[in-house]
Amino acid sequence: MNRWRFAISRRWFGYLALAVVFAAVCVGLSQWQVARLNETRSANELVDRNYHSTPVPLESALPTRSSYSPKQQWKQVTVTGTYLADSQVLVRNRPLNGQPGFEVLDPLQLPDGTVFVVDRGYVPIGNKQDRPDSIPSPRSGTVTVVVRLQAGEPTLSGRSDTRGELATIHLPDVQKIVGKPTYTGAYGLMVSESPAAATRPTAMPQPELDEGLHISYAIQWIIFGVMAFFGLWYAIRQEYRMRNADDPEEQERAEVRERKKLTRPRSDSEVEDEILETTGSRHGR
Repeated sequence: MNRWRFAISRRWFGYLALAVVFAAVCVGLSQWQVARLNETRSANELVDRNYHSTPVPLESALPTRSSYSPKQQWKQVTVTGTYLADSQVLVRNRPLNGQPGFEVLDPLQLPDGTVFVVDRGYVPIGNKQDRPDSIPSPRSGTVTVVVRLQAGEPTLSGRSDTRGELATIHLPDVQKIVGKPTYTGAYGLMVSESPAAATRPTAMPQPELDEGLHISYAIQWIIFGVMAFFGLWYAIRQEYRMRNADDPEEQERAEVRERKKLTRPRSDSEVEDEILETTGSRHGR
């Protein structure tokens, strides 16, 4: 008589189907994590390539004042003009290395009269006031600036602007402050300028290129899918032992398993459980 015949039943085929479906879902989720990893790697490669790109003229990168593509983020461009120091704007709530502060926006007027917004860097909040204790002044006269392009930011609901301060780098708001035609598609993080000012705000750091934990999650999903079949096999084996508990051969195998349990070193948790059980039985008397 085939003692495993019970496993060839509608019930166990149903469990097998569930295990297959679960494993298929796990494989799909694993592939999704791999796809996310590839997307992250592609995005990191674009950032790294743009960050170390050769600077090109502003008008070449941004043909119109509203031009900008996400693929241009961190791309280096050169722009020549004169800073409008009277239209300087601070962007608040900009932490750097855990310290609150501001980013300093200095509009740069180009020879054709248009304005490009240059983010000259970060300044910390003052020691005894909410504004910076000092802000390095921009260079007077004509300067050529190398910047890395960044997209303008949206406004934040519930955040109000104050005189000389903005809650976000919303370029149309900067244009209102400047009162001149301004590039509203992108602004630039300053890399360098020539001739350079005596001092400048702290330069913004290079972005961290992290691939995340996608590959770890992909492997975990595959392990979960395999575990479904191990769980199915374990359940079948347990039912086999239950159904054949009276069989001499199975009883002999059970005795062998018990002897192995008794001869193997006990774990700390098993010793602790035995102590707790003994203590509990004493208190119960």
